[in-house]
Amino acid sequence: MQIIKHDEKIISIIYRDEDWTEGLNFITPNDMFIQVGSWWYEKGKILDKHVHKEFDRIGKRTQECVYVKRGSMRVTLYTEDLEEFKTFDLKEGDLAVFAYGGHGYEILEDDTQIIESKNGPFIDVDTDKIKF
Repeated sequence: MQIIKHDEKIISIIYRDEDWTEGLNFITPNDMFIQVGSWWYEKGKILDKHVHKEFDRIGKRTQECVYVKRGSMRVTLYTEDLEEFKTFDLKEGDLAVFAYGGHGYEILEDDTQIIESKNGPFIDVDTDKIKF
């Protein structure tokens, strides 16, 4: 797992296919406004039934997580000042979490499939994003 920071803020966490370990493992810190974890259990494992309680949470920005199911993509990270910061590639089985700063994507192979997850609710593009 690789944690990329700029000015002490987490810009991205990269969780490669080879980073998996058995059990429940949270990839993001507990105090981060997006929570991402991995599960790896053997057949027969029973997880506790549960319902998530309702309570107010303050989320001041949208955070994003991408998982490459098939193919590959190039990620370019940007600082909070929109300056290009770092570039890396994600391949099949890799996941990246984006917290602060900006990001851009380039698909590198035909038939690439990505799952994206982010906190909601979604309002609209103009409210949520600054495109540059």
